[in-house]
Amino acid sequence: MSSASFGRYSHAIVARVPDTFSDNGTSLTRARQEHEQFTRLLRSLGLDVIELPADPQFPDSVFVEDTAFVVNDTALICRPGHPSRVKEVDTIRSIINKEIDLPIIEITDPKAKLDGGDILFTGKEIFVGVSQRTNLNGALAVASAFPEFYVTPINVPKKVVHLKSCVSMAGPGILCVSSSPEAQEILRRIASEASFTYTTITVPDNESANTLYINGTLVHRAEFPQSVAEFDHKVDYKRTDVSVFELCSRNQASLSSLCILIKKNRPHHTTV
Repeated sequence: MSSASFGRYSHAIVARVPDTFSDNGTSLTRARQEHEQFTRLLRSLGLDVIELPADPQFPDSVFVEDTAFVVNDTALICRPGHPSRVKEVDTIRSIINKEIDLPIIEITDPKAKLDGGDILFTGKEIFVGVSQRTNLNGALAVASAFPEFYVTPINVPKKVVHLKSCVSMAGPGILCVSSSPEAQEILRRIASEASFTYTTITVPDNESANTLYINGTLVHRAEFPQSVAEFDHKVDYKRTDVSVFELCSRNQASLSSLCILIKKNRPHHTTV
């Protein structure tokens, strides 16, 4: 994948905030406002956004990233590591199949656990965090699904929920990473295992290190002034920020967890 095509997407899947989301003390009103702002931002970046209705059965279903990983016109249906989230994949599978019409790969290994928040696609290779929610069998399932890429497991320190909780792609060949000890440990592991070289942007906050690079624009968190100052200083391409504190920070979640990004390159309808 060329640097020009990295981060190019046509669709995003998001899920609205259910009433049950507020069970942990989160302001439901504020969380919904933040989600609406985030969804508007995705549309402003040229994405066709598919909004799933709120599902009260699944309080964490707004964090759709954990349910599927899509690259090269193929969707791998994940197997979330938390038991309460396993059945969320049924809705995502149906939407990807019917609304976007992409081929789907299912994980066959019954021992595999895989959260999408542990899958870091750099445009050239894939790193999979072995974490609280993803095991080595899950990483091997990613490798099996996408043999065209190098797929490397990366051990994630226990203090961090997912690999992408403190490291992400901020642009073609650019890793964004937190200055926290855990993030720097992950970065060392990535650097020692990577098949390609990357530059880095280092920010003070774990939350800010999880960014989205969409259609030439860097999207980062707005709530952390020191990190925003680093982006001001180091990013010389288009960027924008968004506040998702109520949605994410109160729930140990990340910006990227709020969407599944998809680039659909070609139709898959069979003609006779």
